[in-house]
Amino acid sequence: MLLQIVKNPKHPKKGDSAGFLPLAENFPAENKLMSIQFVKKIDDQVTVSTVLISVSDKSGLETFIPGLIAVNPNVRILSTGGTYNKIKDILGSQAETALMQVADYTGQPETEGGLVKTLDFKIYLGILTETYNASHAGDLERTKARPIDMVVVNLYPFAKTIQKTGVTPEMARGNIDIGGPCMIRASAKNYLRVASVVDPGDYAHIIRELKDNSGKTTLETRFRLAQKAFAHTADYDQMIAGYLRDRTPAEVAACYPEIQ
Repeated sequence: MLLQIVKNPKHPKKGDSAGFLPLAENFPAENKLMSIQFVKKIDDQVTVSTVLISVSDKSGLETFIPGLIAVNPNVRILSTGGTYNKIKDILGSQAETALMQVADYTGQPETEGGLVKTLDFKIYLGILTETYNASHAGDLERTKARPIDMVVVNLYPFAKTIQKTGVTPEMARGNIDIGGPCMIRASAKNYLRVASVVDPGDYAHIIRELKDNSGKTTLETRFRLAQKAFAHTADYDQMIAGYLRDRTPAEVAACYPEIQ
């Protein structure tokens, strides 16, 4: 079902209520709203075949990763940086078939310092794709991307950074996570198919559910995880906004002795 309602207050058609017309194509292109497609058909249970993991808090991975492999020996894990190294150590010889660097998957190397690692079309297509959308399926085939069924992400420790003695606005700025919140929001939005995991405390429940459901997550669990995920990013953004609100332009300028 497409939402295609455009208001034309100057020229309402006869019989239209309050000047609302049902089809956007009745107007010039510059007056049209973007069509929004609403999903009607989904799967309650979704097999977890591809998992994207990039975490600051690596606690619990030593049991979560083997749990994923035990449920589905063919699962593919995509990861980056220190998380990749941690998972590689956990998996040992199994890493060769189960684990892949995000850069190898996307074909795009990380930028210096890891500034850009996961902000890539193939990643977000994989996260946001809808199961019964033929256009999405075509995009997956065209780009040789794969649907990502679970995203496990938690964010840079901004709170710990700003609590340190002598922290500067530049130090705080450098610890603002960009890719993490994007992946969390994208996966939480697509709870129709994707489990968005932000809390290591949920690992045990997820593994139990996968064991009980032949390697599948349920809509109920994915929705509850999405609720927690959006709360997580909202708290994170509020913390950053509060820190910046309490700084002055002079404090910021003092961080850059070579300011032009």
